[in-house]
Amino acid sequence: MGIRFAVGGGRAGWARTIMTAVGVGLGVALLLGAASVPNLLQHREDRSVARSSEGQFDGKEHKRSDTSVLTRYADTDFRDSTVAGRVVRAEGKHPALPPGLTKLPADGEMVVSPALRDLMNSSEGKLLKERFANYRITGTIGDPGLVHPQELYFYTGSDALTQAKGGHRIVEFGYKEPPKPLDPILIVLVVLGCVVLLTPVVIFIGTAVRFGGERRDKRLAALRLVGADAQAVRRIAAGEALCGALLGLAFGAVAFLGLRELLGVFDVWKVSAFATDVTPVPGLAALVLIAVPLTAFVVTLVSLRSVSIEPLGVFRSAKPRKRRIWWRVLMPVAGIGILLASGRLAGDLTPPVFAIGLGASLTLIGLAALLPWLVEAAVAKLRGGPVPWQLAIRRLQLSSGTAARAVSGITVAVAGAIALQMMFGSMHNDFDRVTNNDPARAKLQVRASIGDGDLATQMIDKFRTTKGVKNVIGTVSAYVVKPGKLKNADDLRPTTELTVGTCANLRELARISSCKDGDTFVVHTGDAEMNEWVDETARPGKPIDLNSMSWEEPGHKHKPWTLPADTREVKARPDPGGDLHDGIFATPGAISPSELVDAETSAMIQVDPAVKDNEEYVRNAAARVDPFLDVMTLRAVERDKQYASIQTGLMIGAMATMVLIAASMLVSMLEQLRERKRLLAALTAFGTRRGSMAWSVLWQTAVPVVLGLALAVAGGLGLGLVMVRMIEKSVEDWWIFLPLTGAGAVLVAVVTLLSLPPLWRMMRPDGLRTE
Repeated sequence: MGIRFAVGGGRAGWARTIMTAVGVGLGVALLLGAASVPNLLQHREDRSVARSSEGQFDGKEHKRSDTSVLTRYADTDFRDSTVAGRVVRAEGKHPALPPGLTKLPADGEMVVSPALRDLMNSSEGKLLKERFANYRITGTIGDPGLVHPQELYFYTGSDALTQAKGGHRIVEFGYKEPPKPLDPILIVLVVLGCVVLLTPVVIFIGTAVRFGGERRDKRLAALRLVGADAQAVRRIAAGEALCGALLGLAFGAVAFLGLRELLGVFDVWKVSAFATDVTPVPGLAALVLIAVPLTAFVVTLVSLRSVSIEPLGVFRSAKPRKRRIWWRVLMPVAGIGILLASGRLAGDLTPPVFAIGLGASLTLIGLAALLPWLVEAAVAKLRGGPVPWQLAIRRLQLSSGTAARAVSGITVAVAGAIALQMMFGSMHNDFDRVTNNDPARAKLQVRASIGDGDLATQMIDKFRTTKGVKNVIGTVSAYVVKPGKLKNADDLRPTTELTVGTCANLRELARISSCKDGDTFVVHTGDAEMNEWVDETARPGKPIDLNSMSWEEPGHKHKPWTLPADTREVKARPDPGGDLHDGIFATPGAISPSELVDAETSAMIQVDPAVKDNEEYVRNAAARVDPFLDVMTLRAVERDKQYASIQTGLMIGAMATMVLIAASMLVSMLEQLRERKRLLAALTAFGTRRGSMAWSVLWQTAVPVVLGLALAVAGGLGLGLVMVRMIEKSVEDWWIFLPLTGAGAVLVAVVTLLSLPPLWRMMRPDGLRTE
């Protein structure tokens, strides 16, 4: 009978059922999305592993064969995006293939991901396309070869790739590195994040199944009049709510399937996903399917306990009984107590995940339970004021629970967000590594694994004339050794580094007062032991051997060079990358860079911040000089990847939760207005101004919101303080709640404005009609 009332009550019945289904469906869609996260992460990891280079990490030496492939990473940056890729070279007729490719690209060919192809063909990607001007795009990478649909990835073919140029021989693709354990502090952050994001969803589902409560109670009173007993009307009410919940499950499933298709189209915070990856874990999906109808059933029965439905009316029409506070206070107190009893987390201790989840959940749910009592107590003795204020306060005095439930989600979300932000602020420095780089001296570093004097000169000259470049520090360096027999055969042969560069470049690496072409220097750092090691090799007036490779092997070719007797001793200066270089410094007039054996060419480049895309011009110049040059960005601070990924995930979850809260508040407000349609029309017929009605709706929403945000600030600061103390940190910013409460207030204001057009329609006199 309850289901028949839900679907057979005319337009009013269908409107009430649809409202409930939409409200429940929004929550179900988000819960199914959360249940899909484990599968999403696993599928992304599987595809990343499948295309990795097994031979690059296992330390094995693979022989050239019909299936072997030479490969090396060729990642590059484009503005704020990473463009990942590989250079490959087949060594046989049947080379191993990475996922997503039907054949390896030949020399001068390039296979790209669909997102990279679209970027290169757009006006925004013009500079990036110039970087790969020597390659012809011959195909696109299939989905199995991409981590996500918006990934920028490529494979290029090059016959110039050799092991000497950084190539690694592999016989198959696919290698899984041992998983890096998650830091215990990050585990705590993930658990708290899940609780904060999902608790408002559960609360809203409980609110949605109570839509239309006043009309339902009047209908149940009519059923009592025709003979139904109290137990029967409760079962009927539960059946009606169950119908809305089941329709909500269907709506939520359809919404979830539709929204997951958009994940491959939109790239939110550089995170996208294939629709097939967003599949709920069966156990979690079953839990959602069972828990939502059960929640509707239980919430309905619990809500009827405070209502006495008699044949001649509903007890709620009289003065309602005051809400009890003891159990509402007990919940957050118990939650905080559980967290305090969990102890402090430091070192490699395994965090008490269950205790953290239970404690945080009880605290946040307790805040939602406290809000109706707080609103009732605050408005109980308010009297007088303008007409809109009186209308709003009187409505809250008669039925404050409905208004409080409507904003309970925003209260819990803001409180949880405050606690999360307090934890982020306290642990922020632990996951930011200071690199000692000095971007003010050089923003980019370019390296070539081959010490070629001509290449070094070409690099330096090319970068000096590149658009957007202010200064270039270019050097060629190689290891040299002390010649002659050792005292003991087991002794290490004295070795040091020889760096060749112009006087201007050497001054960036050492504290040199006067310098002219042809000068040489012995460079010391603050390490006395290393200085002694340098002096063993760098002896002014004595020979050194430029060929440090395979010294002890038969047939070694000596390449002697005598360090000038007038060589001066200087102190090292940190380079823009924060490193100190010791050994021998020489100008090209003393020794040509082409004389060095197995050398490395390096250029540190300072760009002009006034030139747009200055870094892109440098990367393009490097690609024209040699496609195997490594270009790195020097940053003063680097963030831990696990921390950054968790932060991004929580941001996405918070955005989804806030969208749900906004939609739920709008649905809840529309349901309240729909129930008051006749009352609004009657007030209009008696001459109440439309502006007064609009302001009354605003005040009716604003009062619970202000109280809710105040409760959220207090609860969020308390929860955040306990969580920060648990990880043995200190609170960095006590005013972190200001932007969060501001965002919550703006969200409520927007929802209120969106509810005004329906309010105007419901104030028409024809709303007095009845059937």
